[in-house]
Amino acid sequence: MQVSDPNNVKIYNLSIGKSLPEWLSERKRRAILKKNVDIRKRIELIQDFDMPGVSTSIRISKDGEYILATGIYKPRVKCFDVNNLSLKFERCYDAEAVTFEILSDDYSKLVFLQCDRYLEFHSAQGRYHRLRIPKFGRDMKYHLPSCDLFIVGTSSDIYRLNLERGQFLLPFSSNGTTINKCAINPVHHLLMCGTQEGRVEAWDPRSKTMVASLDCALNCITENKSLEGFPSVTALKFDGALNMGVGTATGQILLYDIRSNKPFYVKDHMYGLPIKDVEFHYQQELVFSMDSSTLKIWNKNNGQLFTSVEATSDFNNLCTVPNTGLFFLANESPKMQTYYVPALGPAPKWASFLDSLTEELEESNRENVYDDYKFITKAELENLGLEHLIGTNLLRAYMHGYFMDIRLYKKAKSVANPFEFEEYRKKRIRATIEKERQNRIMLNKLPKVNKDLALRLMDIDKNERRKAKIGTGNLLTDNRFQGLFNNPDFEIDKTTEEFRLINPILAKIEMNKQKQLQKKLSKVQEFQQVEEELEGKNSSEESSQSEEESSDDEHTWTKETKQQKQHRDKPNQEQNLKLPKMFELRQGEVYKGVQMLNRKPNKSALGERLAGEDTSVRLLGSVGNRELTFTLNKYKRHKEVEERNKRHRDERKRIVRLVPGSRHSNTQFWGVKRKRKF
Repeated sequence: MQVSDPNNVKIYNLSIGKSLPEWLSERKRRAILKKNVDIRKRIELIQDFDMPGVSTSIRISKDGEYILATGIYKPRVKCFDVNNLSLKFERCYDAEAVTFEILSDDYSKLVFLQCDRYLEFHSAQGRYHRLRIPKFGRDMKYHLPSCDLFIVGTSSDIYRLNLERGQFLLPFSSNGTTINKCAINPVHHLLMCGTQEGRVEAWDPRSKTMVASLDCALNCITENKSLEGFPSVTALKFDGALNMGVGTATGQILLYDIRSNKPFYVKDHMYGLPIKDVEFHYQQELVFSMDSSTLKIWNKNNGQLFTSVEATSDFNNLCTVPNTGLFFLANESPKMQTYYVPALGPAPKWASFLDSLTEELEESNRENVYDDYKFITKAELENLGLEHLIGTNLLRAYMHGYFMDIRLYKKAKSVANPFEFEEYRKKRIRATIEKERQNRIMLNKLPKVNKDLALRLMDIDKNERRKAKIGTGNLLTDNRFQGLFNNPDFEIDKTTEEFRLINPILAKIEMNKQKQLQKKLSKVQEFQQVEEELEGKNSSEESSQSEEESSDDEHTWTKETKQQKQHRDKPNQEQNLKLPKMFELRQGEVYKGVQMLNRKPNKSALGERLAGEDTSVRLLGSVGNRELTFTLNKYKRHKEVEERNKRHRDERKRIVRLVPGSRHSNTQFWGVKRKRKF
């Protein structure tokens, strides 16, 4: 079930919901129903109220006990018993039914107008007789007093089939080329026929003559409305003995009193689609008008819209249950739509549970609206001076606060802060003045928060911005980063250890750049102080302010002189204290002497290092593959050092040293045998 409320009228769609396929076994069906809550809670008003493909028309029997519907594919008719809310029978036939009529009070006598120029009669047992008509039919109506069946279609003749005699009678000859629709008044039994030319003709079955003709197309075309297409008559319906509704192919509904040749009201759907059905609601003087995209329900006296139903798939036929708020819609989808509008009337007797169900839904879905109440906390209540109301009916406790009547809240706030409007007014005036001042003087003002960062971002140097290759100027104007320069919580604290670790580059800025930044900052600050100076400031305040500025200047001057003296004394201290140099070895590195520590890394590219090496290219095979061999400089350097050490060792071996009185003069010494002489 789906609930919608267009124009504040509740409409319940009883056909919305998940359905199970027919080919599932009963065991799988039960398993799915246990798991899926949506399928278990669905509302199926009539069981199997659907068609395999498309539903074309729906009718209710005169006794209100049976609902009959036709559809495709295969062409078929289904009969539903409303007492059991289930399917009674289903029959298939050879051709698609254009329309059908119920000849008896129940389902026992039916006639179908088929698209292959055949009339098919059905009894309670099944098909009874099949009869061919001269032309393709578009509509038919049964005249009960004379037992005549009137058939209209793609010709100017109105065929009459007398069911008592079982033969065709002399047809009526119309002035139109094609007749789209026909209707019979249940009071005076006048036959109305709507033609392709936009005329409505009235025929009297007793005298068998045309008694009147009405030009509806002339009343559809006005000065303010230009129609696309010709306003042919596509729908006809009587409202009592004197009123009649006419639907046209251009989307207009004309309401006539048959005693006048002009409509007393014209309603336009504004879609330009043909009107397929027109029905009347007799209790509330409402009109149902349906095209393929929407169903509109409106007042027939002033045309005011009551409610509407939008189509998810194209509508084909409308069927209302008399004296109730239930109606059915045949559409271009397998499920036939069932709608219930409690505002139009109660549910029928066979679906009386709908009334109690909709009442429960309205009670359960009622939302708590607190538009007339204001939620305030206990602190706000104390500020307003209303804490004495706690425990009374004027406050309703809710979570960590209270609900108060909005009128009482406004009165208490006006008493607690009577000058609130004046403060708000001054604030708005100040804001407008600042806005005009910005438009008059284009000035790069520093924000109140993070002035150093803003100064670096604004316009320090164009060359530095080229080096950075970042569009930092947009950071000040970007709305996403306004809190960085407005909110004090985002103030950068330069004294913290985290700032020093995260920003190591800032510690390496040159002293000259820092001085320039400080000079620019002081200039902009002085200019802003002069500009933002309030009116009516005392001279004593100005003098005290100047004294504070001079004291600040003296403080900064003494600080700078101390720093310069420390820089001058620093080299003398280094000369006096010649501390040993300390080197740090990386993890996995082996100490190989001081030369290794002083050696500078080779930063040249691989191609430049290979250019100075001896390379040799060797061909591999006849295909053209080549092999390149080379050695790096560092390996060559190591090789030279090894050869030099080897030569040195060989020289030492060749040197003969005589050590007199030594016991080991005849033994191996430094790897060389030496002879002792006497």
